[in-house]
Amino acid sequence: MECCTTATFQCDTPFWLVCAACICVPSALVKVMAGPDLIKTLLYTVNNLLQQDKYRAALAVVKGFRNGAVYGAKIRAPHALVMTFLFRSGSLKDKLKAILKATYTHSRNLACFVFTYKGLQAVQEKIQGKTLQSHSFLAACVGGWLVFGDNNNINSQINMYLLSRILFALSRLAVEKGFIPQPKRDPFPLFATLVWGIVLWLFEYYPHTLQPSLQSSMNYLYHDSNVWHDISDFLIYNKPRTAAQK
Repeated sequence: MECCTTATFQCDTPFWLVCAACICVPSALVKVMAGPDLIKTLLYTVNNLLQQDKYRAALAVVKGFRNGAVYGAKIRAPHALVMTFLFRSGSLKDKLKAILKATYTHSRNLACFVFTYKGLQAVQEKIQGKTLQSHSFLAACVGGWLVFGDNNNINSQINMYLLSRILFALSRLAVEKGFIPQPKRDPFPLFATLVWGIVLWLFEYYPHTLQPSLQSSMNYLYHDSNVWHDISDFLIYNKPRTAAQK
């Protein structure tokens, strides 16, 4: 057995298991210590890497991808579960597939958007040497085009959810910046009045203009409640059960 600092390695111990004194560890000891020590070494290396400031921007992009995937799954899974079992017909297998597909799509899209957004922010900051408000806007525009520009049910729900939030936020910002005067009374009652008036008018006379999931919800609330045959589909069920269901 020779020291590993010689010109050639003549011991049968892998180089990553060489001790600090640069003396080869006996193979019997390696078999006992390789597993735990290798894991400890890997954890130490990874944790040390995570503390390096020069990699912080890239690591933030990676963690953003992780958080996007987790948050998307948390948000979509319970929503898809409820909506599928309330309004979707088909076998249990088909329903579970629909839930998994919706959850996967939401999780993937949000993860990809966060990755793109944070990555482009980091690139712009690196190029210009400072952070500007335009960086956030441009990075999000590109991410929105690439990820959420595909017109499907999941993206449609997410985009419309955000639209309602930014309209509120822009209204508050306009007041803060002095573009519109501070309301003397709380405008929320007027807002609620117009929202509900418009959405029910659209539902009753132009339902095709509304998102399918909103149509389903409103059909359940306002149209299905006009139909019943006996006590079973008046109080217990929404619609009469078929022979196959009984």
